[in-house]
Amino acid sequence: MATDLRDQLQASLGDAYRLDRELGGGGMSRVFVAQEGALDRRVVVKVLPPELTGTLSIERFRREIQLAARVHHPHIVPVLLVGQADGLLYYTMPYIEGESLRERLEREGRLPIDDVIRIMRDVADALSHAHALGVIHRDVKPDNILLVRHHALVTDFGVAKALRQSRQPEERRTHGRTPSHGMALGTPAYMAPEQAAADPTIDHRADIYALGCVAYEMLTGKPPFSGRPAQKILAAQVAERPAPISKERPDVSRALEAIVMRCLEKNPAQRWGDTDDLTDELNTLMAHSISLARTGGQPVIPRRVRSRRAVVAYLGSSIVVAAGARLVRDMFGLPDWVPTGAVLIMALGLPIVLFTAFLHSSAPTGGPFRLRARRILTWRTTALGVWVAIGLFALAVAIYAIASKG
Repeated sequence: MATDLRDQLQASLGDAYRLDRELGGGGMSRVFVAQEGALDRRVVVKVLPPELTGTLSIERFRREIQLAARVHHPHIVPVLLVGQADGLLYYTMPYIEGESLRERLEREGRLPIDDVIRIMRDVADALSHAHALGVIHRDVKPDNILLVRHHALVTDFGVAKALRQSRQPEERRTHGRTPSHGMALGTPAYMAPEQAAADPTIDHRADIYALGCVAYEMLTGKPPFSGRPAQKILAAQVAERPAPISKERPDVSRALEAIVMRCLEKNPAQRWGDTDDLTDELNTLMAHSISLARTGGQPVIPRRVRSRRAVVAYLGSSIVVAAGARLVRDMFGLPDWVPTGAVLIMALGLPIVLFTAFLHSSAPTGGPFRLRARRILTWRTTALGVWVAIGLFALAVAIYAIASKG
């Protein structure tokens, strides 16, 4: 049967592609490595089984895949072409030298924590870009994450939605709320509660939940609710809370556990609001991890200490500015508003400095507001604002002094 399908596919493709070998782990599809004749490059040809193709609207499937193909990102494997030949529906993607996350998990089980953070960050970054374009993956799982050296790439964007949307009307009525062939709605072990309940209004937060399931598996060696039949897994996705990660793996930090468990919230509104926020937290965790590695387990300067030093430095600078303004007044016979204005400017800047300290004094976790505020109000921007204000005031004083003498 396998040889028959390969021979049929090769005959259908003609000289456009020369099939090389078949890859395993394709799930419901058959996956072949091929050489594309026109561009002389290696590609992957994924073929849907004929029994499934007969239930699909080919044009609808093609349109859905084309919509997903507009997503271009360094961590996304793009769809190159959708084709049909002699009853076989296939699509092609670049061939990536590496292995899937599924293969690595089967070989190693739990992954090192630094690798988990890095893979999560790369996948979240890819999802963030796709979500900004209105594209939801709907089937994030280790099989659809490829590992190439120190990077993770997400594959099969849009395929799950294309299969769902392109089913013929009678096929939809037949399956109703049940996943078709195990892929049209997603994969049970990684499905968000709203996805498991066949909610037609799911959004990007279903992908965030799926990424949480993948991260849970990378840390503990198994996804939440593993070892159960598919229907019981779906029920658990809706109603049960996963066991704490620290119970399975005590060396996982509270910050990382909080990030993953927030992805796994049953209520979409309680998950990360968007993947940009999640990516920022993971980047902060990565930087924190690198700092620990370089200093033998101690951060270079703890956040609270760094913020406290900045506030003390600002207060000291305020005293220097006030004293300098008084000295300039006495030396050049300027009015009393000069030192008063200098003190007022520094007093007005103090709440901004304290708020910056509040934003940056916490551990590498926080709500969406704090994450966005951190990106805008950094210590660099705060210091720049203070010195610009002082400089403008000094310029105003100089102009007044020159005008007075004139």
